Parts: sequence; C-alpha cells; structure tokens
Amino acid sequence: MTTTEELVAQVNKILDDIGIDMDGLFETFDVPSISFRLKENLSLLQELEDDLSRRVGETTPSAGFSDKKNKDPHIQWIYKKKRNRVLALERLRSAITAHKMALALISANYTFFMGKKLVSLRELTRENVERIKAVPNPVQLGRVEVLPHLAYSGDVLRLLARESVDVRESFKFIKGKLREKGTVRNRGLRIEVEYWENNRLKKARLDLPADADIEAELRQRYGRRFRWRVLSFVKTRGVLINNHYTVDNLALAYSILDPENGARKLGLDLFRYYFLTSENDRESLGLYPDIRLCIDCHYSIFDLPFADEKGFRTGHGSMLLIRKCEMEKALVGRRKDIANVPNHLLGGVLLYGMSEYSEDRVAELLGIQADELVEAVKKFVISGLHRRLFADTKKFEKFMPKSDKAKQFLALLQG
Repeated sequence: MTTTEELVAQVNKILDDIGIDMDGLFETFDVPSISFRLKENLSLLQELEDDLSRRVGETTPSAGFSDKKNKDPHIQWIYKKKRNRVLALERLRSAITAHKMALALISANYTFFMGKKLVSLRELTRENVERIKAVPNPVQLGRVEVLPHLAYSGDVLRLLARESVDVRESFKFIKGKLREKGTVRNRGLRIEVEYWENNRLKKARLDLPADADIEAELRQRYGRRFRWRVLSFVKTRGVLINNHYTVDNLALAYSILDPENGARKLGLDLFRYYFLTSENDRESLGLYPDIRLCIDCHYSIFDLPFADEKGFRTGHGSMLLIRKCEMEKALVGRRKDIANVPNHLLGGVLLYGMSEYSEDRVAELLGIQADELVEAVKKFVISGLHRRLFADTKKFEKFMPKSDKAKQFLALLQG
C-alpha cells in the first residue's frame, strides 16, 4: 500500500499530466474525444479524491508552519508535510469541479449521435468515440468557448501566473464580483424605541419609510425622552455561488477568454442561464456547481450586461431575475396550460412581459430565435396566463386572436 506522501506525489503528477494532455486535446476541438477524456479523467480523479480525503481529513493548512519563532526542524517538517497533503487535496477538488463543469457545459450544448441513434455521455467508450457525432443544440447555455480555459490540472494560481497583467486584474475583478454578498434594501426601517410613560420605561417597535425624519416622528409620538435603534435595514443574503472551486474556475476561464469584457460576458451568461432554464433544470444541470437555484436579492454582476443601456439603474438585471423566479413559483401547477412552450421560450415570454424590451431585443439578449419567441407569446396569450402574471397586459394585446380583439372593442363601445 502506498504511503500518504507517495499518494500526494502521484496526485500532483497525474494532475500535471492532465493539464498537458487537455491543452493538446483542445487544439482540434473534437467534442466527442474531449468528452470521453473528461469522463475518464473525472472517474480517476474521484477515486483519488476518495482515498486522499480519507487519509487527510477535513483539515486546513496550519498557521504553525509560518511561525518564525519555531526553529525545531522536526516540527517544521511535520507542518510542511501536513500542508502539502492539504494543498494536494484542494488542487484535486478544484480539478474535479473543472471537469464536472466542462461535462455539464458540453451536455447542455451538444447532442450526441451514433448514426441515427441518440447517445448519452455515459455511453461514450474508447471503441465508439470515433463514430460519435456531436450536434450543437439550438439554444446555448453557458459559453462553450471557455472550455479550454478551465483549470483541469486544478492549479489555478500556477495557470494564472502564466498570463498577462490584464488577465490577472480581470481574474481578481470577476472573483470579487462572484464573492460579493447579495443585498436587498427594505422600503422602510424597522426600529425599536425606548420611551418613558407614567414614569415607566417602555419599548415599542415601529415600521417607518426609509426616507422618514425619524427624530421628528418619534418626538411627535413620545415627547423628548426616548432613544431608538435600527433593527433591520440592509439584509445580507449570502454569495451567489457558494463554492470557491467554481468561483476560481469561472474567474480563470472568463478572464483568459476576454480580459477586457470577461466579467460582462459571465454576467450575461449567468443572466441567460436563469431565464432559459426552470428551477428543476438548474437543480440537475450542474453548469455552475453550488449556484443559487433562485435569485432573491441584488448582485452587481447582473448589472454589467446592461450598464451601457439608456436609463440604466442599479439593480436592473437582478430585479428582472427576482421577478422571473417569483413568476416560476406562480406558474407551479399551471405549466400544463402551456405544455408545448419549452422552458427557454417561456423565459423569453416572461422577460418580454416584465420589461420594456421588444421581441427582437429579448431574442438577442437570450440568444433565441425571434420567430419562435413570437409563437410562444401567442400561445401564452391564448392560455390567458398573461392576465394572471402581469398587471399591465398592453404589450400582449397585439398577439391576441382577432376574435378576442373584437370582443374587447365591443366592450369599450358599450362603456
């Protein structure tokens, strides 16, 4: 049986080899071959991760290794050995995440055929991979161009060190955006007030508008002897992606792909991801491991694709996504009324209804066909769901059947 140190050395050697092999594989960009190699690599890496994590445990690098006061070489050696084990495990998990993201991205964007037979990724073998044909799907989820830039070797910092200063700055910017905690501001303030009444100290809780003159309001209610404190104003809702391996891989891939506009492209891809899929889709796709299934607060990365638009306001992208998630929940149990409208077109219909965008702009923004979107809107209008979901249905009137338009006109004539 190998020792833990031998296993660590083996892991690092295998990851180095994978990094070199994958670079060569992407030169031809043969999707079936890439998929088979990724599948084989992932199987091997998961076996190594099981073995190494069982030996190392869930420990973190010890701070004692960097303690300059500790001169005992034996203790220094123990700290170094422990640190090397943990770093190898971290590198292994980062590589596994990169492989899972790549396979999910390929699965979401390609369909595999052997002749006329539909083939899944699991069915790819060394014997049949050359006979497999990958056909691109009509709707793109994520961005296939980032595939060569994921950290298949797991060593994000070493890969980043090879790149230019622009790429490194872009990496830091994107990572900062993805680690940012989402916030939502209340329309008002909830405060607690302590005041005197009949020589007794009492407490009360009040909800006031965010722009209220609190001191004047409280003086009017409780006189001059009071004190108060804010109970809630800004709530933090956590990060968008709760997995630092996913964050590192995305930041690396998009910064290398486009150092200048990588963050904007990632923001647009994430925006499309939420609009083109349902919550059930997002649970099973695995494109972005540990990303939130639904958005319920503001993340500034979703503003980047819209920042150049006329009349842009902070939170624009997030508000559209929040409404999309709310409408998804409102459609639970009613999906059968529009069963022939696929999820990506339903997302386009909802974006069209909740925004000022035209059909062409929605199609361009989400990367879908404008004529298919128009047909989906017509089916949505026939179902009557537009009246349930939207207070203002004027945008849908031009898609109403002629008989419904005639009824509306008669109703107006009759007062």
